[in-house]
Amino acid sequence: MEKFDRSVSMLSWAYNEEESIEEFLKRAYDLMEQTVEDFELILIDDCSTDRTYELAETFMKTHEKFRLYRNEKNLDVGLSLQRAVKSASKEFLFWQTVDWSYNIENLREHLELLKTFDIVQGVRRSAVKTRLNFLKPVFLFFSLFSKQHLANRSDNVKKGIVSVINYIVIRVLFKVPLSDFQNIPFYPTKWIQSIKYESKSGFSNPEGLIKAYWAGKSIKEVPISFTPRKAGEAKGTKLKSIMRSVRDIFYLWVKWIVLNKKESAKEGSVERYCK
Repeated sequence: MEKFDRSVSMLSWAYNEEESIEEFLKRAYDLMEQTVEDFELILIDDCSTDRTYELAETFMKTHEKFRLYRNEKNLDVGLSLQRAVKSASKEFLFWQTVDWSYNIENLREHLELLKTFDIVQGVRRSAVKTRLNFLKPVFLFFSLFSKQHLANRSDNVKKGIVSVINYIVIRVLFKVPLSDFQNIPFYPTKWIQSIKYESKSGFSNPEGLIKAYWAGKSIKEVPISFTPRKAGEAKGTKLKSIMRSVRDIFYLWVKWIVLNKKESAKEGSVERYCK
């Protein structure tokens, strides 16, 4: 395929990632140059205490389409994500983690889908197949806790279990029929910038998807598999980060569902990934 003919912002954020940052920036910049005609690469440094910002500054001197911002204090994933979204200037945007947790080798094909669907969302599992539709939720539940799925969902089985529980809680509480809430989403930039984020934690990613569905958007699921971290330390599964997300999930569930104080009440559409 030829390069994508619409402009795209690739976003990321980093905290103490000096072992990974140079490889990530080169890989991300090269991928975007090969895939998109008009792009920008944006990184939010979350007040790193190591050489992450220094190394990113050096990279910026020789790469004109790279933009670097630094938080004055450590804000964690959610607020860094939100700042990255606000900083984007191209027609579409998506994000990737500095440890390259998600395999985006099919980026070009996923971007093309934005011409047909409002939003494209990555999922980490295969479609559940059964002839009896009413049994699909049962098969889905058990497939989520299979050893193979847990091993392919995160760096280890323990983190995979945390990830699955997080997914089930969000799916049940907010009743949004997506197959994954913590993966790579592709958005029209103006639309995602128009929503008012109410969470301050890692729940910011699911919040955008939930509000997209409630805004009546069409969402296309695509397969984007998890890839284990090779260097550095994951921050999203630390107890402090998990507790922040739990607090946001239940506070916003009470506000949006129990008290019915959500901004819109339409129902979007989800086209599932089918093998």
